[in-house]
Amino acid sequence: MKRGPADSPSAAGSWALRLLGGLLICTALAVSLSRAPDRAPESLVARWAPPPSQFIELAGQVVHLRDEGHPQDPLPVLMLHDLGNSLHTWSAWAPRLARQRRVVSVDLPGAGLTGPQPEADYRLSTQARFVLALMDRLQLRQVQLVGHGRGGEVALELAAQAPSRVERLLLLNPGSGPILARRTPPLFLVARLPVLYWLAESLLPRALVQAHLTALVARPDRLSAEQVDRHFELLLREGNRRALHEQLLQVQAEAHAQGAAAAGGNGSPAQNATRQLPTPMPVQVMWGQQNRWMPGDRAARVTASIPNAVLVRLPEAGHLPQEEDLPSALDAARAFLGA
Repeated sequence: MKRGPADSPSAAGSWALRLLGGLLICTALAVSLSRAPDRAPESLVARWAPPPSQFIELAGQVVHLRDEGHPQDPLPVLMLHDLGNSLHTWSAWAPRLARQRRVVSVDLPGAGLTGPQPEADYRLSTQARFVLALMDRLQLRQVQLVGHGRGGEVALELAAQAPSRVERLLLLNPGSGPILARRTPPLFLVARLPVLYWLAESLLPRALVQAHLTALVARPDRLSAEQVDRHFELLLREGNRRALHEQLLQVQAEAHAQGAAAAGGNGSPAQNATRQLPTPMPVQVMWGQQNRWMPGDRAARVTASIPNAVLVRLPEAGHLPQEEDLPSALDAARAFLGA
């Protein structure tokens, strides 16, 4: 059987070269579209820090916060966000609570427009001391503390360090999600692994951030373009990608240390902190039942570890109840906070 011109070795080689060339062109296009250099904080302020946002100097850095509502409220509500998020996560709740209360929210070090902590120290104890310093600066003698995810852990640590400064705790899906997850959400996987993180320092597709948020919520169809833009653009804030990487490594180290302590029969530091909370302190744990990436039994275990804590399950919520447009979540928060 005679071989035709198209079947010749030279033709096959030519076809392979064309395929390779096409792949290189597609790769170059994908890289150019995914290129995401750091952005200076000043370039983000106009869109993401309109009033009532303000900036103060605290603990060696410029801190982004919002202070809304009634300045004479004797018991302000102080809200702490999760790992990799920002104070904007409370944008639906804060203005509504502020109709009756004073509400303070803050970009914790390593996130949002506050940016990296000067010493890259994101341990729970350090974050709790930062929040206490903020309370002193704003003259908040005692607060009702609200924390989501990692912010819930910071809230517990602060209440253990200074119980007289916290009147009550509202914790939404508290815990170190990236360590306890059944499967790591996309953005945290990229930020934690050295090679992927190295690529993400200069390349970050917006689609990856959207996929990350899709994994966190119960109804991805309700995600807005503005929510995705906000998470994407604030992650590009100068230093925030490196800070997220460092936070994940430190959270992982804390989890390993806690596991070792628990295996030795001493209990984890976080468990010890919750045991030290004053018994009269009201604590409510709110848990999204459609939280697909956190272990389902964690809600009961966290609640049982805190004296007098009450568990409220939210059947329609995922990991972001405060962002998922759920009146039931806000109503439960208002009832607990007396707002």
